Amino acid sequence: MLKIVSEKFLLRVLTALLVLVVSPAGIAQTKVIVGSDFLTTQNYYNKLINSDPLPIAQLNLFANQLPKGGDLHHHYSGALYAETYLDWVEKKGLCIVKASFKINFNGREHEKNESCLTVASVRADEIFYRKLLMHWSDKDFANHFHEALPPDIQFFSSFQYFTTISKAFYKDGLQQLKIRAKNENLQYIETMLARGPAINEIDSNKELDGLSPAISSEALDPYLDSAWQRFENDENFQNQIKNFIAEIESDTADIDDADFTLRVQVYVMRNASPSSVFSSMYSGFKAATQSKKVVGLNIVGPENSVVAMRDYSLHMKMFKYFKNKYPDVRLSLHAGELSLGMVPPEGLRYHIRSAVEIAGARRIGHGLDIMYESDADALLKKISQEQIAVEINLTSNEFIAGVAGQSHPVTIYIQRNIPIVISTDDEGVSRSSISNEYLLFISRYKPSYSFLKNTVYNSIQFSFLSDDEKLKQKKILDQRFARFEKDTAQTVKYFRRVNAAD
Repeated sequence: MLKIVSEKFLLRVLTALLVLVVSPAGIAQTKVIVGSDFLTTQNYYNKLINSDPLPIAQLNLFANQLPKGGDLHHHYSGALYAETYLDWVEKKGLCIVKASFKINFNGREHEKNESCLTVASVRADEIFYRKLLMHWSDKDFANHFHEALPPDIQFFSSFQYFTTISKAFYKDGLQQLKIRAKNENLQYIETMLARGPAINEIDSNKELDGLSPAISSEALDPYLDSAWQRFENDENFQNQIKNFIAEIESDTADIDDADFTLRVQVYVMRNASPSSVFSSMYSGFKAATQSKKVVGLNIVGPENSVVAMRDYSLHMKMFKYFKNKYPDVRLSLHAGELSLGMVPPEGLRYHIRSAVEIAGARRIGHGLDIMYESDADALLKKISQEQIAVEINLTSNEFIAGVAGQSHPVTIYIQRNIPIVISTDDEGVSRSSISNEYLLFISRYKPSYSFLKNTVYNSIQFSFLSDDEKLKQKKILDQRFARFEKDTAQTVKYFRRVNAAD
């Protein structure tokens, strides 16, 4: 009798207790109510992840129903599936050049030409249709023998086919992503929507393009000051930036509702000329200071390309320059999306450190080469102490860099008390989803339920929302987890009764 009373008393205490959930590595991140539904869900989850073999179908169901919080590493154009882009090509009355799989933007005059196919003709030819999907995404890349580009080139090359059409349907695309997010229990997206306007290689900027990438910040700043002042006085460029901001405001105006919120990062292309990169940073920082919809900046493009590797340090110094002028603008930077063999070993030793210590990034995208960084232990300690989150993109990391399973540094980040967030990167190109990313995280690394839940909350805590907006989003997430755990507990109890009856 004493044992029964003690158990009931303990359950009442647990149900009422508000505790601070701590990750296995010791990071206190969020408050969670531990009650009977939580415990039942936790026990059910533990049973799944400790089964041998792993019940992947059941874990997939669990991952799909799990509240996801936010997706913080998200590329708008790469998030939409190729099928959507074909719909838009058809709406525009354009055709697909058969030889190149590219959209012909010259109008309908080619639609009867066999070399340029209407969308209806593309869909009627199953073999060509599948080949188009293979060019416009990673579909079927690894499941049969075929002539193929290297995986990283395949991935990044796909954007050439649909980037232009993606810009013509921003509102439609964002609405589609919103619907998908709601279907996957995702309440917030921080998407890299558009590139900041750039002034390309005009005479007044050529001095930037002639500088050595190894130039010190002190020697570089006078050149940047001169360019910055020219931009300030360039009426045409200022109007471009105003129009850019207005377009973002317009395209995102009808997105937010009680169940979903969207914010935007402006990005710069790391494989452009230094003058183009710097002017694009300028417009991005201006947008972030003038629009509440723009919450930060990023830099995108293949990190292992010739220009990106050559100018990487120069780009970080440019970010440092703007951060000194606009300290409140937040940066989430692609850094360390590299693995051994993609570049010489020397190229793996400084990218994450430079993004943190020089550019001032508050989140790191990918962070795959942390193991190779100079004095990696000290860098990991700094990232942990400053609570700089790392965006984990398991599907694209495996495809682009061949990094997966126990080779993935997510295990190091967890061990070193560094907050992580689970993200999609380019779910349309990867033919993946946020639920699948969580399934991979769960099935490969078997985090405890408390740690998994904290990881979801990280996606709000380490977003670039304001403190008030974060509080609002956390309350929504609290409610979603309460419903999820209640539904899970009821399902578990139902099947217990069914099994007991049998």
